[in-house]
Amino acid sequence: MSQQILIVDDEKEIADLVEVYLKNEGYEVHKFYTGKEALACVESTALDMAILDVMLPDMDGFRICQKIRENHFFPIIMLTAKVEDMDKIMGLTIGADDYITKPFNPLELVARVKTQLRRYRSYNQKEQEVPEASQEYDIKGLIINKDTHKCSLYGKTLALTPIEFSILWYLCENQGRVVSSEELFEAVWGEKFLDNNNTVMAHIGRLREKMKEPARNPKFIKTVWGVGYQIE
Repeated sequence: MSQQILIVDDEKEIADLVEVYLKNEGYEVHKFYTGKEALACVESTALDMAILDVMLPDMDGFRICQKIRENHFFPIIMLTAKVEDMDKIMGLTIGADDYITKPFNPLELVARVKTQLRRYRSYNQKEQEVPEASQEYDIKGLIINKDTHKCSLYGKTLALTPIEFSILWYLCENQGRVVSSEELFEAVWGEKFLDNNNTVMAHIGRLREKMKEPARNPKFIKTVWGVGYQIE
């Protein structure tokens, strides 16, 4: 069965163009021009990914992203015409997995779609497998298991996206060592880190929020200023 991708953009030309490129790759596309229609599709369709424009006539893409993340963990890519870092950080902080700035090359978008879907598919497959030998860390009440892709804190399950899980696992795997943003980005995203890339910072903030960690004095993911992040 073809993977199901939601695209919502009120610029008809862009939505139509993205639809053509994705269909050419064999994906089934659900295309809408308003947030209300998109959210209705989310509730009625088993989606594998969403591509959300930030600026829509009835509600912004950030709000749609928040609503999706209440019940779903499939990848979300944000389309934005704004280039300011804060706009990008906001999208990542509320649960988006990636963003791309307009105007964009459709082939680049397709490449990012494939990357996110590969990660999501791998994540789901590992969830369904019965582990032969557990790979697990238990750090001060934080338990994370790579075989089952489950994570809990003080006995309460943490609902993590595949990227959030990968970040936390990598930090636990390197417990006691300071991991730079560059190393973490390249290990998790598999892409070259560029200067002024705030993607890692935004996702660390999201993880701390889910773990109910105080930003100034976190117990688990500590910031080593000018160097990177560490789980002691």
